[in-house]
Amino acid sequence: MELSVVDLSRLQFAMTALYHFLFVPLTIGLSILLATMETVYVMTGREIWKRMVKFWGTLFGINFVLGVATGLTMEFQFGMNWAYFSQYVGDVFGAPLAIEGLMAFFMEATFVGLFFFGWDKLSKRQHLAATWAVAIGTNFSALWILIANGWMQNPVGAEFNPETMRMEVNSFFDVLFNPVAQAKFVHTVSAGYVTAALFMLGISAWYMLQGRHLQIAKRSMAIASAFGFASALSVVVLGDESGYEANLNQKMKLATIEAMWHTEPAPAAFNVVAWPDMEKRENIFAIEVPYVMGLIATRSLDTVIPGINELVDRSKDRIRQGAIAWDALQKIRENPDTVTEEVRETFRYNANSLGYAYLLLPYTDNPMEATTAQIEEAAWSTVPNVFPMFYAFRIMVACGFFFILLTTVFFYYSSTGKLDVLREKRRWLLHVAVWSIPLPWIACEMGWFVAEYGRQPWIIESMLPTSAAVSSLSVTEVLLTLAGFVILYSTLLVIEVTLMIKYIRIGPEDGETADALPPAETRPVSGAAPVPAE
Repeated sequence: MELSVVDLSRLQFAMTALYHFLFVPLTIGLSILLATMETVYVMTGREIWKRMVKFWGTLFGINFVLGVATGLTMEFQFGMNWAYFSQYVGDVFGAPLAIEGLMAFFMEATFVGLFFFGWDKLSKRQHLAATWAVAIGTNFSALWILIANGWMQNPVGAEFNPETMRMEVNSFFDVLFNPVAQAKFVHTVSAGYVTAALFMLGISAWYMLQGRHLQIAKRSMAIASAFGFASALSVVVLGDESGYEANLNQKMKLATIEAMWHTEPAPAAFNVVAWPDMEKRENIFAIEVPYVMGLIATRSLDTVIPGINELVDRSKDRIRQGAIAWDALQKIRENPDTVTEEVRETFRYNANSLGYAYLLLPYTDNPMEATTAQIEEAAWSTVPNVFPMFYAFRIMVACGFFFILLTTVFFYYSSTGKLDVLREKRRWLLHVAVWSIPLPWIACEMGWFVAEYGRQPWIIESMLPTSAAVSSLSVTEVLLTLAGFVILYSTLLVIEVTLMIKYIRIGPEDGETADALPPAETRPVSGAAPVPAE
């Protein structure tokens, strides 16, 4: 298959975004955990908590630096690969990104320096304030980025100006408090908290298996399990809110997530497992749970969820309406001073469907002359590939419920003071925790895949197709930059993993005589005679 500039530009942005988000959730979650542990240190004065903050802070610092490096290149792509998008939404999109840079990122970056180099120069309380400032700045960075992204999913508080051919803000309040953006923010930061909690839990479990740094490992495990349990519950609950918002604002995304080809009587069933066939436009088989989807997505028993076929039919109507708006827009642009009020009124009446006219441009130069077949094809282009959407969502959900189970188990052992039992009788649970470290990243990446791929073919939902937003570049130019990003980001990822493994193996600062305990296999268990190590 021959790739176009649009395909390659999408691939490049997807690659850089997915790479970048390997670093982001751990930064978000560890910042809060560091502030929590340092608060305990200041309140109790126990040096072991200070060593914990310094150790986990080292891993945070490695991740933070590489996250910044990968994040900076993403913003350059707006001008490089998505020039028309940048022009079209610059008045809306630029404000949250500028606020993020001026208010959140600079705050975060400034106090990171104080966190690492201020231990001997600041008082305990001053250093604690710096640590909390890092945590707040990190989370505020996520807030403003997700306000911008949420606007792409649900463009509120702005309207299209036919004179300037740009979206212009008419209510910053609506942009700021966009319900989709708020739901995405709390869901995303909660996912970051889960990522950091399972990262800390897994490394602590590895130390317990090794019989090293046991006092720090136990305390870290107690904090991680409690924090992770609360966060994992939040992710599931807040994910439900995201699904509810999708049903209100992105019905096609919800229908493809559920492989719901036909509109069902309310409340709709939930497809636990299915095999969607895009060519036949049906599921070859499906295992359903009655009523569940209707309850989750609509929170009612009588609200109907439209299926893919019905939504495609609605798209046909909007494409025809959009063609009328497109035709009126051309007349306004050609004669802005002499155009009649009737033409302007025609545009205003149909303006909400203008984006659908752009879906016809790959098939015809004049949407008003589109054939029935071209309208049909353009309407079906609004349907993302159902199979990857269906299973990416279920992988994410399965991971979420597993995290609740895992953190519940470790929270039980830590809250009842039975962590030593894990080393002595339940070592397999420690191994599970270690091997679970990558799972939050998989869940996060699946979540972003569902959010962004599920919005296609729109770069701005129902307003601007992705195909209309790219820069005037050649395939060769995009391929060269894509290759450069792959090499750069792969190098940074190797550096990240290498440094992380190095400092995890080194471990926290010395100072615990209890860490010199022999492995559990060579020590007496519950008064029994010693068991030789294998």
